[in-house]
Amino acid sequence: MKVSINVTNYSWPGGPARLGADLRDLGERADATGVDTLWLSDHLIQADPGAAPGQTEMLEAYTALGFLAARTKRVRLGTMVAAVTFRAPALLIKAVTTLDVLSDGRAWLGIGAGYHEEEARAMGLSLPPVAERFERLQETLELAERMWAGDETPFEGKHYQLAHPHGSPPPRTRPHPPILIGGTGAKRTLRLVAEHADACNVFDIPDGGKAVRHSLGVLARHCDDVGRPYSAIEKTLSTRLDAGDTSDGFIRRAEAAATLGIDHLIVITPGAWSAERLDTLAAAIPAISEFTPDSDRS
Repeated sequence: MKVSINVTNYSWPGGPARLGADLRDLGERADATGVDTLWLSDHLIQADPGAAPGQTEMLEAYTALGFLAARTKRVRLGTMVAAVTFRAPALLIKAVTTLDVLSDGRAWLGIGAGYHEEEARAMGLSLPPVAERFERLQETLELAERMWAGDETPFEGKHYQLAHPHGSPPPRTRPHPPILIGGTGAKRTLRLVAEHADACNVFDIPDGGKAVRHSLGVLARHCDDVGRPYSAIEKTLSTRLDAGDTSDGFIRRAEAAATLGIDHLIVITPGAWSAERLDTLAAAIPAISEFTPDSDRS
């Protein structure tokens, strides 16, 4: 089982003046441990539901990932997750490709349909109706696969038309950077995972694993429908490390997640990541890395 961290909050005690130093320190600490991926939340305003009053700092994700690529050597890098409507598709694909090239093959494309209405209104971002967002998500995924394969023929979608989608340089990761699609929608999201993604992301809901089992069961059926092995999809779970949680307690939670079929934990924490919480997680990683997920699809 892999363990990653997701940065949803940049309000470190040193304030804006130390943001660069604090983000660098977090990246270097993650790189020195067994953390698999350093994910950044892709928002323009603070969207952490647990943020305290005054915790408003939010960095643009791909600029910050480029900063981290220059200061790390091993840890993988991605967004959890980029809203498909934030950027023109070719710009998003180029940003991920650039990150992959400059990080020597450590980039993910983390992507989703988007949801944050307040942010869209505040910042003048596009947020079409849900059905249209999923159409745009599908077209973006199709375009990414074509550009990464070197296909420069015109792309004619319902929402996007590209006369000459040029993808040079190609990504270092071949055939392409891994794709994670966020969300658990049974009809559209998990179908797109089966068709296009290398990983899904489900949520740690305190219901005894019922929601996770349901989502993974739906995904398995979609994989059967499209003729793709269910085992080809990496099953990630977003979970929390709270103040007072211990390494031993987190190991037990990870073991329970493995029995549900989860093979990658993506960990958030209330507020900004501290050295102490990262150390708690790092102490648990050696034991967690030995867990093998249960592949039962029932």
